[in-house]
Amino acid sequence: MFKFLNFLKKSKDTIQTKEKHSKKEATASKPKRNNEQISKRKGEIGEYKINIQLDQLPKDCRFLSDLLVENPKAKSRYSQVDHVVITPYGMIVIETKNYQGTIYGGKGRKTWLVNGKFKMMNPFLQNYGHIQALKTTIDIKYHEHFVSMVSFTKRCTFKVDLEYRKIASDELIVYDMELSEFIHRKISVLKLEHKEPLLSELDIGTIYDAFCNSNITDPKLRQHHEQSLKDQKTEKDSGKQSQCVTCKKVVSEKVKSFCLNNKKFEGKVYCYEHQKISKA
Repeated sequence: MFKFLNFLKKSKDTIQTKEKHSKKEATASKPKRNNEQISKRKGEIGEYKINIQLDQLPKDCRFLSDLLVENPKAKSRYSQVDHVVITPYGMIVIETKNYQGTIYGGKGRKTWLVNGKFKMMNPFLQNYGHIQALKTTIDIKYHEHFVSMVSFTKRCTFKVDLEYRKIASDELIVYDMELSEFIHRKISVLKLEHKEPLLSELDIGTIYDAFCNSNITDPKLRQHHEQSLKDQKTEKDSGKQSQCVTCKKVVSEKVKSFCLNNKKFEGKVYCYEHQKISKA
């Protein structure tokens, strides 16, 4: 009897050990997502949420998403437009942002701040470039009928010029969840202002087709554009990195701050090894 019970105990231990190994293997085989993949996934979810809202617009409106059009003035030679809505009272070009924190910004500023320390390009300057690229694809008679809109997630808080929140403005900053509401309100204001539609059904169709025909769908060109943006960011980030004045080794922000706050270093930045030599 004792041998039988001992056998059952060993069998149970063996099963539990196998289960632990299986769980470990499953965990190990599950690929970890890096920050870029997580950011891309969040962006895709954000785009999906906005597309759902755009689907709820009036029937006389049409929209396109993720347009890549030629732009000789851009470093990558292309502009990527997140969304453009074509209404009887003009075109609304939407730039979406997936930041978290407090957004500080204003008109005339080339860069804005996230949480008071991380820089981002003024999204309206960015969207201006997109609008200029779209203008090259349509007749000049439509060029005056654009509205620029920038959408942030609800994980943000705005500390920006109040003008950006006024519906009469042609530059509007909104939360993603209120996007369709602001578009409806903007159309209503334009109706009161112009009395008659600025774009006929034929005009809307013509513009829509022009944007579609200008959209670059070649995967290689799109990949080239994305890689170009990554290279620009890497180059920009590397330019910001601090180096040891002696050996040119890149140092962390913590080391940089330590050196700059230490009078012995006289405003110079040293790596850990050369801090000792400099102090001596």
